[in-house]
Amino acid sequence: MFMRLVQSRYRPHALPMIRKIYDEKIIPTLREMKGCLYACLVKNEADEDEGFSLTLWDSKENAETYVRSGTFQALYSEVKPYLADSSEWKVHLTKDLKIEYEQPEEQTVVKSYDELAHSDESVPSQMLYLRLLSLRVQPDKISHFKQIYNNEVVTELRSVKGCQFAYLTTSTEKEDEAISLTVWDSKEDADTYEKSGLFKKLIKKLEPTLSDLYQWKMSLDKEENWKLRTSDDVAIKYYKVVTGESFQSPS
Repeated sequence: MFMRLVQSRYRPHALPMIRKIYDEKIIPTLREMKGCLYACLVKNEADEDEGFSLTLWDSKENAETYVRSGTFQALYSEVKPYLADSSEWKVHLTKDLKIEYEQPEEQTVVKSYDELAHSDESVPSQMLYLRLLSLRVQPDKISHFKQIYNNEVVTELRSVKGCQFAYLTTSTEKEDEAISLTVWDSKEDADTYEKSGLFKKLIKKLEPTLSDLYQWKMSLDKEENWKLRTSDDVAIKYYKVVTGESFQSPS
């Protein structure tokens, strides 16, 4: 499988209109695209003006064909009026010491991820609640990271109440960036998993493969009894599915 995330910030109160476009135009179009298995629109649990469109594909080739065809850009243009514009400007000095102002790029970010492992042969027919865990992995330990995730993490998650699906990917742009996507029946089930201590136990198994910066911070924690944030080395976000549809044929 291959995953695409189109991350955006929405204008205040624009989500209902974006959902309408997603239901009436985006989902029907993606339903007809070769290789598209699933599509959903989600919002951040902590910030409902931030979210993304997630699509799962049977191959990278079919996802790229969709982009090259111009279909993605056409669908994006339907939603664009409801996305937030950045209010920030970049300021820098030129070589001759003149000040230049540069308008930033749009706040929509498209990311693509190749599959490393997953817990089931098919994606759930309905996704309700998503948990995205992003990790920085040492490039020379990606294979070991995948092995631990597939053999130990996935095995544990299969027995966790409310966990429908686990999917591990690596970024096509940054080889050290990995995303673990888990799908849950409810926020309560995901919270229970978090509080049970099992998540910390699983991260402990993966620790030897995580980034050098993460290793350094962990060593400081142990040696100095410090509690350091690891920035984006290990970051968790929670999302509620606004609307979505599976395009797989029933088995």
